[in-house]
Amino acid sequence: MNKENASKLWKIIQDAGDYLQGQLPDHPNHPKGRNPYAHVALCVKNKFNNSYKDIEDEKFNEVTNYIEFLKQNPN
Repeated sequence: MNKENASKLWKIIQDAGDYLQGQLPDHPNHPKGRNPYAHVALCVKNKFNNSYKDIEDEKFNEVTNYIEFLKQNPN
């Protein structure tokens, strides 16, 4: 992904993390609470088999739609 799109995507991930703060379900591996920013970044990485910076520019809209889906489905 080019630098500009990667920067935009990181901002979207941060906004999603802000939105999900306190909404993720408890997990025994995270006794102090879950990190919503890491959750979003990891979900994107797992879905697209790449770090958000390494996804093709052509998939930018697909990634942003997926992040929006994550916001609406915090489980």
